[in-house]
Formats: sequence, structure tokens, C-alpha cells
Amino acid sequence: MAVHTGSWRRYWSEIQLNGGFRSLHPAALFLYYMCAVLFGMLLSHPVFLMTEICLLTGLIIMQKQGRALLRMLLYMLPIGGAIAVINPLVSHRGRHILFYLMDQPITLEALLFGITTMLSITVVLLASLSYNHNVTADKFMYLFGRLAPKTALVALMAMRFVPLLRLRLSQIAIVQQTRGISMKEGPLRKRIKNGTVLMKVLLVWSLEEAVETADAMKARGYGTARRTAYSVYRMDRRDHISLLYLAAGAAIVITGGVLDYGTLTIYPRMESLMPGIGDIILYLLFVSFLATPLILEGKEHLSWKLSGRKDYPSTTPMKSGPPYRM
Repeated sequence: MAVHTGSWRRYWSEIQLNGGFRSLHPAALFLYYMCAVLFGMLLSHPVFLMTEICLLTGLIIMQKQGRALLRMLLYMLPIGGAIAVINPLVSHRGRHILFYLMDQPITLEALLFGITTMLSITVVLLASLSYNHNVTADKFMYLFGRLAPKTALVALMAMRFVPLLRLRLSQIAIVQQTRGISMKEGPLRKRIKNGTVLMKVLLVWSLEEAVETADAMKARGYGTARRTAYSVYRMDRRDHISLLYLAAGAAIVITGGVLDYGTLTIYPRMESLMPGIGDIILYLLFVSFLATPLILEGKEHLSWKLSGRKDYPSTTPMKSGPPYRM
């Protein structure tokens, strides 16, 4: 076997696709993200939520999803900021009054509750972004295709419905611009009318394709027999250890959250922000659970850097001898 020279960055990009955290068994990946979303809703302490946001952001950046994260920030920041600002304006509960706005008290409790809600929504959005990168469609169907094939198919189609409609709408808009139909030019009434035309075309296109897809699946006998998986994921020793570790950590953290550890009671009376011994122990277990993918990604990167190699073997054998001459 010969050796092809290449940059370590090329090898690291291969790790992002086929190695590290993404190479775990789909069951372990699905368990991690479902628990990450559950933690964001169950553990309502700002310190826990900020920590989870930092760890998920680190994972997204390590997996080269920075551009997708920036696109998400364009609508995540306005929505989260609006929630944090609107809540103290409409809710005046709380004992600690910060100031008065138009004779209405702005309380510390209402402001903190709005910030906590914003952090929880941010956790869910970041977990969804990372989930879409690591848990692909074939992994999802591998997990649930045999248990509930129809339900799994509907769920998978629903998850891809919004991005698919956005893509089709952009294609329709480009074509309709050649006919002078555009939502970016003209008075407001004309733009609304043009937008209605675009939505009508989008709806007809989607319904026609849905009927064609249903007919094709029926002709191929979908659902008449037990479904087979295109990709077969076998659990090795690392997958078993990871799954047991994640399951044990998730059980402990969820139990602690149910017992009101790692939460901050705001209404009717805000408790102290200082954590107790139980909160600190739960926080350490919480971090060890969420940091698992970062450890796996960092281990892959570190092992390659410490190997000292700047190239990697190729699967294509190369012939030795003098070079070919014209």
C-alpha cells in the first residue's frame, strides 16, 4: 500500500463526517439529544442553562457547523430578546422592584423569568441544530422504522417539510420573476398579491408530489412486510460503554431535576441564587453528561495531532517505478 500525501485538515474533515461523536450508534446519539432537550426544559437554573448552551455551541463549532449557527442566530437572538423584554412588561409579579415604567413596576423576578425562558428556548434550538447534523434520516429510520414504520416515516417527512418548502419557494420565486411576479418590488398590495400566487404554486406542487410519492410507495408495497434498513449499525464495545454511561448519567440528572435540584424557584418568592451541595453535585454530573461528545471529538483530533503524521494511507495501491513519459 502506498501513501498519498495530504494535509491533516483533510483527514480532520473526514473525522467530522465518519468519526468522533457522529460515529456512535444511533441509539446513543438519539438518547443524548433527547436528554439535552429535556434538561433544557427541566433544569431551570440560569447557570445550568448557560453551561448547556456553551457546551452545545462548542460541539457545533468543533463539527464545522459554524455557518449554520450564524444563520440560526439571525432569528434566534430577536426571538429570545423579545421574550426576555416582553415578560417583565406584561408580568409584574415579584417582591424586588427594579424601577417603574409608565407607573408599572418592573420586578427582578419577572426579568429573571424572561431570561430563563429565553435560555431554555436557545438550548432547544441549539440541540435541534446539532441533532440534524449527527442523526441523519437513515439513522432515524433505523431506530424507529421497524417499531413503527408509518409513524417514523410521517415524523421524518415532517422534520424535512419546512426546509423543503423553503427551497421550493425560492425556486418558484426565481422562475416567477421572469414573468414579472415578485414580492420584493412594487406597492404593498401588489406584493401581497404576488405572494399569494407564489404560495398557490407551492401548495399545488407539494400536493402533486405527495400524491405521486404515496402512489409510488403503495406500488412498491411499503408497509406490507417488515421493513429492512438500508444501513446496518452494529454496536461495538465503545457503543455499549457510551450508551450505558449516557443512560446512567441521564437517569441521575433527571432524578435530581425531579427532586428540585438544579432549578431556581422564582414565583411566588425567589429563592437564593447560591447553589447548595446537591446542586453542585448535580451540576458536575450534568456537565460530564453533556461534555461527552466534546471529549470524543477532542480525542479524535488529539490522537491525530500526537501521531505526528501529515499524511494518511490511501486505499488505492500505486505502482512503483519510473514515471510515465509521453
